[in-house]
Amino acid sequence: MNPTDPRYTEFGLCKDMLDTPAIVRGFDCDQAGVAAAAVKAAGKLHMTGEGSSRIFPAKHAIKVARQRGYAAHLHTDAGCQSQSYRLTDWAVMGMSNSGRTAEVIQLFKLLRDAGHDKLFSLAAFADSKLASFAHQEYVLGCGEEGAVAATKSVVEQALFYQALLEEAEGDKTLAGKLGGLADAMDAALRAEVPAAVTRSIADSPVIYWAGPNDGVAEELTLKTNEITRKPSDYLEGTYAAHGVEEVMNAGDVVLWIDPIEGQEQKFEEVLVEGVGVKIVAISTRQTRFPTIRVPDAGDLTGYVYMAAGWNVLVEAGTTLGIDLDKPERARKVGNEFVG
Repeated sequence: MNPTDPRYTEFGLCKDMLDTPAIVRGFDCDQAGVAAAAVKAAGKLHMTGEGSSRIFPAKHAIKVARQRGYAAHLHTDAGCQSQSYRLTDWAVMGMSNSGRTAEVIQLFKLLRDAGHDKLFSLAAFADSKLASFAHQEYVLGCGEEGAVAATKSVVEQALFYQALLEEAEGDKTLAGKLGGLADAMDAALRAEVPAAVTRSIADSPVIYWAGPNDGVAEELTLKTNEITRKPSDYLEGTYAAHGVEEVMNAGDVVLWIDPIEGQEQKFEEVLVEGVGVKIVAISTRQTRFPTIRVPDAGDLTGYVYMAAGWNVLVEAGTTLGIDLDKPERARKVGNEFVG
């Protein structure tokens, strides 16, 4: 993504993306103290939200916490499903960019009415409807998104969970990593995407994303719908080699985040040779497929993969002549609370 390219200057979406490294660099790692104390006391955190406010923020936090061996029991599900859970002794964090997301507000109202005393909210605006049901509200520092597709807020939400869990665990390392992470994300955003890769994605009838269940590929699947206006599907782990090839077609593209080296040959046999699918890897290392290389940020590299995915999708969307800031059907608040 070249910020001097005249195609991008008018797009609020691209500006939000390019602003994200500065948001990472300036993130306050010490703001989540009240929620962190509740998580430490309860030993459990349920993370809820809808769409982009949950997929990457919660799932990436869970992955990193498990890799580091954190003690807290962590879980995530969307608002409606969460209403069926017994969450009395859990700390519950609800994220909503607008603070008006119906499913999350309904869950918080249900829990508050039942006497729950550990409810926390994070939104882009103070005094939101969601915050009115929380015991402690937090406010994003990134400001309002310039487009329907959420980007910078997704990253700040994820950083908030990271900071919260580190504080609850007594393992505060994030502050010392923000500068390097911001640099790596900036490099991924500005990296040149080969024209052949962009063309193959733009021409693909369906865009598949494969990768770990850490929210990155799944979130980019949603962004594919919003940015390229094409059908997309998320293939968790090695799911792409376990039967979905039956409905794939030659010319389809699979964008593979952080490929598993020992599985590359199988993917090539099943998808490339067997179907005619084109595989593009996004990785810190060179793979046997066309590869978009990104800097390694350790267990926070998911943020860098996210930035690289945005870059790829913007290139494909602008190649297709799409106005990235004016979707035909998608709404800024997917399901707004009324009442």
